[in-house]
Amino acid sequence: MKKYATIIILALAAFLTACTDDDTFSTSAGNTLTFSTDTVKLDTVFSRVPSTTRTFWVYNNSGDGIRCQSVRLKSGNQTGLRVNVDGIYLGGSQGYQTSEIEIRDKDSIRVFVELTAPNNNRKGPQLIDDDLVFTLESGVEQKVNIRGYSWDADIYNNVLEISRDTTITQGDKPIILQQGLKVDSGATLTVAEGTTLYFGQHAGIDVYGCLKTVGTAEKNIVLRGDRIDRMFDYLPYDRVPGQWQGIRFHESSFGNSLDYTDLHSAYNGIVCDSSALDRTKLKAYNTTIHNCQGYGIITVSSVVDLWNCQITNTLHDCAAFYGGRATLRHCTLAQFYPFDANRGAALRFANTAGGNDSPLDISVYNSLITGYADDVLMGEISEKGKAEYVFDHCIIRTPKPTTADSTHFTNVVFENIKDTAAVTGEKHFMKIDADKQYYDFHLTKRSPAIDAGAPLPFPWSLTDRDGLKRDDRPDIGCYEHR
Repeated sequence: MKKYATIIILALAAFLTACTDDDTFSTSAGNTLTFSTDTVKLDTVFSRVPSTTRTFWVYNNSGDGIRCQSVRLKSGNQTGLRVNVDGIYLGGSQGYQTSEIEIRDKDSIRVFVELTAPNNNRKGPQLIDDDLVFTLESGVEQKVNIRGYSWDADIYNNVLEISRDTTITQGDKPIILQQGLKVDSGATLTVAEGTTLYFGQHAGIDVYGCLKTVGTAEKNIVLRGDRIDRMFDYLPYDRVPGQWQGIRFHESSFGNSLDYTDLHSAYNGIVCDSSALDRTKLKAYNTTIHNCQGYGIITVSSVVDLWNCQITNTLHDCAAFYGGRATLRHCTLAQFYPFDANRGAALRFANTAGGNDSPLDISVYNSLITGYADDVLMGEISEKGKAEYVFDHCIIRTPKPTTADSTHFTNVVFENIKDTAAVTGEKHFMKIDADKQYYDFHLTKRSPAIDAGAPLPFPWSLTDRDGLKRDDRPDIGCYEHR
């Protein structure tokens, strides 16, 4: 009985000692905090646009509890930083500080940091730099540096309506369209070389009149989302699909042209509504449509002409043509969308639209059509409707027809579905990195597309997507191998 009483007394003493130690707070200068990082690096953000949240941990491994006399932003509210320390927001009503932080021995707290920087009235990204200062009861000051960059921009918070002929040029500041652009019927919007337009998540370009982007090989036009920060350390938002809504050419729109234009990370890249077939709706030359959460380009009963175009990585089809007339020359259609195994085809065409017959005429020359799936070419041809289609000097990832079909396929290479390097894209392309969402669709030196094209009797065929000269044995696809 005495043995059990002794054990109970010792356990009680240990418990009381533990409680006492747990409630002890040191004022010794030797007891300090440790941090999971000494610098919180925020991304570059547009002024007045919130950043993503960054976080770090504060640890107490000193052997005693530590009280903070204060935790404060050194510059107060001058930088646009917002900080939450262990659930306490350092807001203006508290003077951007708190004195309520206690960290027991072997415990930790978490700190959250965001930035919405004010206008800095300067050109280019400007450094935002501040310290979060922990002043301990001992008088010791410890700090974590917080830094990022803010970039003043011209921000349009309402739909920018173009009602007369207008040219947009790149000024000193980026152009952000939070609600999008609308080009009225009868008006032409021209986007000058070297211009980048940033769009909010629900914004896009609605064209009832005419859109012309006149980029050059040296100064492409870029159409993209407005997030310039990162989702994760390794993944910029600019590589995430669905960042904006893309371009829609409505029924009344004709004579549109895109040249040396980079459109990426939209929902649908380009949508062409049903129109009269006696006029060209869209010419897209030297243009990239990449990483879309919907279609790359989808047209219904429209006339479109694509030349030196890269259309890659989309949840639905990279390119889909329902009726109308489509001509593709020196195009690269590659379906390596990584987020969904139920991704669409690289190229789909049909002679029906909305359940109705829609005559189709599609011609594809010197083009590379490939992707993850065994078959990335989908032809949906109704015997009741009219359909003309031809593929000439192309590489296509689709099963080879069991019988010769020279009417539709001339000098076509059908990829071997057992060729692993072709499946992954490594055989053709310089970089396929699904983890980091980084892709480079220039040709590798071992691609069978090299020197496999036919010379085309058109001046546009003399150069590739980058504006580089093609030789008399052109490569298949939009890029000439160097």
